[in-house]
Amino acid sequence: MLRLKELRLRDKKTQKELAAFLGVDRTTYTKYETGASEPNLETLNRLSSYFGVSIEYLLGNPPAKPKKQKGVQVPVLGDVRAGYPMEAVENIIDYEEINEETARRGEFFALRIKGDSMEPKFSEGDVVIVRKQETADSGDIVVALVNGDSATIKKLKRHQNGITLMPTNPTYEPMYYSNEEIMELPVTILGKVVELRAKF
Repeated sequence: MLRLKELRLRDKKTQKELAAFLGVDRTTYTKYETGASEPNLETLNRLSSYFGVSIEYLLGNPPAKPKKQKGVQVPVLGDVRAGYPMEAVENIIDYEEINEETARRGEFFALRIKGDSMEPKFSEGDVVIVRKQETADSGDIVVALVNGDSATIKKLKRHQNGITLMPTNPTYEPMYYSNEEIMELPVTILGKVVELRAKF
């Protein structure tokens, strides 16, 4: 256990002091350091707590590598306007990868931001990952379809008599739609933005 010696020297302790702490004689402790003898689990736990390290570290084992997750490709379906609504585009221009755990939570697509109404958080050229859903709560960032063919990304604010699609850039006006307009135009929620991927 070469790391045991390293830790002891780090903390400026003697073999005698560590042996006394563990309740063993110095010869036994020396065998722990040289690897001639391996301490039992109880002793390892005490040493781990004493030095503030894991048992794995004490034993010299490398940290386990995180299990690599398989990615799932989701299509980037053109641009979504961070400004005034623009014609909805559904041609695939690229792909983004999400992990399998996320993919199991629903159906996803991606869109590229065009415009600056959602700055400073969302900038032109950024990509957003969107979970398909027809409803959303106040405060959610959503992709909404207006007039059936114009898509926009905005912060949703719900009212008793309608909704407002809110920009975060103060130079743009909020877009209010009454319940009647929501039905007549129509205005529909395509999905909720769950991740922003800034493109520098």
